[in-house]
Amino acid sequence: MFLSDRRKMQMVAPQDALPGRPDPIATAETHFLSGLPLKSPVPEGFEQAMFGMGCFWGAERRFWSTGRVWLTMVGYAGGYTPNPTYRETCTQMTGHNEVVRLIYDPRVIAYDELLKLFWEGHDPTQGMRQGNDVGSTYRSGIYTYSEDQAERARASRDIYAKALAARGFGAVTTELLPAPVFYYAEDYHQQYLAKTPDGYCGLGGTGVACPIGLGVGAR
Repeated sequence: MFLSDRRKMQMVAPQDALPGRPDPIATAETHFLSGLPLKSPVPEGFEQAMFGMGCFWGAERRFWSTGRVWLTMVGYAGGYTPNPTYRETCTQMTGHNEVVRLIYDPRVIAYDELLKLFWEGHDPTQGMRQGNDVGSTYRSGIYTYSEDQAERARASRDIYAKALAARGFGAVTTELLPAPVFYYAEDYHQQYLAKTPDGYCGLGGTGVACPIGLGVGAR
């Protein structure tokens, strides 16, 4: 078991990744809760955000539950295999992370607020795992769509790292990268915990509050 878990917690090399396919896999047409087209373009004045924080079922629910994010969706990002399937990502041979992608109106919810939800919603010190979910697909990640987002993400990481260290937690292992290609996950993964309210959710935070939103700016 130890050896198996250790392999899962290592990123696959690009040359060893599964080949994937040229065409996207099928996904839901609309958002289960809002009815909006899941592949809606980003409206003028709106922005995108993308996070990896463990199992994407619970991550997506965390953001739609605010009632202030316009559209949420789950998928795979940050790896090497084009248009991967869930079964392929579970082998840890695609390099992808389970992520939630958001489209939001910054006049309704600020990016700093999304960062606070991200940090407090999982344990960003666990490396290639999140609780009982083990593997590179469950790593902590912030994937940014602008330099402003990147600056805010870096500042929030530094602030939260100090708060975690003060409570005895280890180093933050969150990867922070420009947003990679987002591949939609299969139909049944989209808004899974709305369709299956008693479904599994291994997402859990550290109990340490992130200073963002408490009078401390992200930069």
